[in-house]
Amino acid sequence: MGTYANQEEEHVDNGDEMEVLSIERVFEEEKVPGWQEQLTLRAFAVSMLLGVMFSVIVMKLNLTTGIIPSLNVSAGLLGFFFVRMWTKLLDKFGALKQPFTRQENTVIQTCVVSCCGIAFSGGFGSYLFAMSETVAQQSTEANDAKNIKDPKLGWMIGFLFVISFLGLFSLVPLRKIMIIDFKLIYPSGTATAHLINSFHTPHGAKVAKKQVKTLGKFFVFSFLWGFFQWFYTGGDDCGFKAFPTLGLQAYQNKFFFDFSATYVGVGMICPYLVNVSVLLGGILSWGIMWPLIERKRGDWFPADLPSTSLHGLQGYRVFIAISLILGDGLYNFFKVLGRTISAFATQIKSKRSSIPLSADISKGLASSGVSFDDQRRIEVFLKDQIPNTVALSGYVAIATVSIITLPHIFHQLKWYHVLITYIIAPVLAFCNAYGCGLTDWSLAATYGKLAIFSIGAWAGAAHGGVLVGLAACGVMMSIVSTASDLTQDFKTGYMTLASPRSMFVSQVIGTAMGCIIAPSIFWLFFKAFKGVGVPGSDYPAPNALVYRNMAILGVDGVSSLPKHCLALCFIFFVMSILINLLRDFVGKKRARFIPLPMAMAIPFYLGSYFAFDMCIGSLILFVWERIDMVKANAFGPAVASGLICGDGIWTLPQSVLALAQVKPPICMKFLSRNANVKVDEFLSKLS
Repeated sequence: MGTYANQEEEHVDNGDEMEVLSIERVFEEEKVPGWQEQLTLRAFAVSMLLGVMFSVIVMKLNLTTGIIPSLNVSAGLLGFFFVRMWTKLLDKFGALKQPFTRQENTVIQTCVVSCCGIAFSGGFGSYLFAMSETVAQQSTEANDAKNIKDPKLGWMIGFLFVISFLGLFSLVPLRKIMIIDFKLIYPSGTATAHLINSFHTPHGAKVAKKQVKTLGKFFVFSFLWGFFQWFYTGGDDCGFKAFPTLGLQAYQNKFFFDFSATYVGVGMICPYLVNVSVLLGGILSWGIMWPLIERKRGDWFPADLPSTSLHGLQGYRVFIAISLILGDGLYNFFKVLGRTISAFATQIKSKRSSIPLSADISKGLASSGVSFDDQRRIEVFLKDQIPNTVALSGYVAIATVSIITLPHIFHQLKWYHVLITYIIAPVLAFCNAYGCGLTDWSLAATYGKLAIFSIGAWAGAAHGGVLVGLAACGVMMSIVSTASDLTQDFKTGYMTLASPRSMFVSQVIGTAMGCIIAPSIFWLFFKAFKGVGVPGSDYPAPNALVYRNMAILGVDGVSSLPKHCLALCFIFFVMSILINLLRDFVGKKRARFIPLPMAMAIPFYLGSYFAFDMCIGSLILFVWERIDMVKANAFGPAVASGLICGDGIWTLPQSVLALAQVKPPICMKFLSRNANVKVDEFLSKLS
């Protein structure tokens, strides 16, 4: 991803000499619109439409496996398509007053990503849903009234509004230092900017048109495939999702292909190593470990326990997965923190900035000898400043409202818990944003887990510590995540000459949209689909159980673990750290053959079925790259996005049918030969 930073210049052959043509030379004749002109009504109308679409997709991924790929490219591509279509239509009738610019495209992308980002950082598949009675009943600890808060649309929207905007104000004063002084790469932001810039060149517009057409074809296919599958799901364990692809015994151990277009698309977007790591984790857990531990039933744990009890086999699945996640998360936290401190100290020590940040921008740039691209970008970036007083007063005002409001939403959460979180959060937000700029890793979930253990333990088990820890996780995760996202967007805006003010306003509006859209979509899922959050259902929300048990572990300690589970947890925790050490020791070339512990942990408590889907997506892309690398690179993301979007959007009409009590007409079920004989005999007796 970082290579995009080096693709800013093209070489154009002009006879005897090779002339370097920068990206900004291409747009030199175009006037840069003012920040108010970049914020158009059509941009926010398109953003709302795409925000709903991507929020549905993120919610579906949240409640199934929790693996969410980057949707920035899809947002930029579809934003370009919708507004270009809009402007062409207006142009035909002579009603076009303002052309579509790359700055407006950047505003759309920023607004959409910040909107659907709330569907992730809002915790609907993790900390927020972990508070519910549905998840609490899967554990025998801390399932009393003071540690439970069931989801309701009203309090969820209020909660998100008081926590989701603080991160936007926390790092605004440091934007110049992060983007210009330190020249942080922000690989995803740089890649998105490169994509948007290319769309708005004549050649890029033609390619974008073909990409959108490809995305549309696979969108329709995926949507119709979801509709077709629905007809065969007229009962429990029915349909293609229950197809025993590798046999009935393998199906019972979660090894099968479930024909999900969504996860085939996710597999095409995620790196090969992620997909292979997920499959290896499934083989290690469901193929080897769980069958062996199952044989210890009656010895390691009581034989009469249900399969969902955390004192039985489910306890090993969940807590060993937590150990892998914590080992990987803490290792990368300290690794990125170390890099951040080292790089920051070097910058401060050198006291060098290639660009003097004086009020007289033009004089500083003229004498600095920087490239034309950087000159133009810095001029625009420093032109529309966001006053630091606005950022500081905004943070203090929203924090004050939040400190007063949150204890009324969660009675167990005290004002001083929130105050301490808000004092610490800006420092952690800076660490996360700086580390993300270096490595493209956002460790928001890790910071959230640290809040679970620290604030939850501080509150104590007798005072609703589990609920307090989960609420504190939401506060911390929201601030750290949105701060990092905004800084990433500033980088995108810097490279597309979008004003920092328009970026900030777009992020605020997108966040406000997300605070309403995301909980509404979650509420639709919760009401329309049976058994949301229950293991074995279509939407088991596996991360919710993991987060709740982290909170229990933080409050109660290790006393709740089944026999030998602590020893196994310790082994896998250490193994996770050692694998990461090995990956860093052998270098990037060899590290791509060493699995990722975080990805391995996901199927430990969920199963391996989605790993087959993702690996098939990887295989399709791999073969395509061998046949035609150029087309695969250009159209692979479009195909993947179409598969994900079509299957994701089918969820909306499916939920409407469920609410209207319209049930599928057919149940397609698979039986063994012996079971089938018994069924036939039974049916013949009835007839």
